[in-house]
Amino acid sequence: MHFEDIAVGDTLTTAGRTITEADLVNFAGVSGDFNHLHTDAASMADSDFGERIAHGALVFSMMTGLLWQARDADSGLVALYGVDRVRFRNPAFVGDTIHVETEVVEKERREHPTATGVVRYEADVVADDEKTVLSCELLALVK
Repeated sequence: MHFEDIAVGDTLTTAGRTITEADLVNFAGVSGDFNHLHTDAASMADSDFGERIAHGALVFSMMTGLLWQARDADSGLVALYGVDRVRFRNPAFVGDTIHVETEVVEKERREHPTATGVVRYEADVVADDEKTVLSCELLALVK
């Protein structure tokens, strides 16, 4: 799918992915973010959340992976161009299964060596309890 094939209003829903203990531990190690919100089960058991929460940046990373996996082989995607208005709306927990829902909200032709334009998507990461855990606008360079 190329720039000309994309229309404002187009939507996509990805497959789901369950956040695991290994995801949480590995992300803490890779990112260096060992904040107690993510790593201290005992203190978080007594918190308003009742348990550890997944890193917001982990959820964002999973979102990009789910979107990459959902693309067509001939998606026309050149690169992620930017991210606007990221909001962590609700916590995500180990055991939650998340998926991504996107809608094309804008297209703009651009002069670029390998792309035809930029496509702006509204994106929501939704947990299996139907709560949105992350929302943002993604900008993609597209052939």
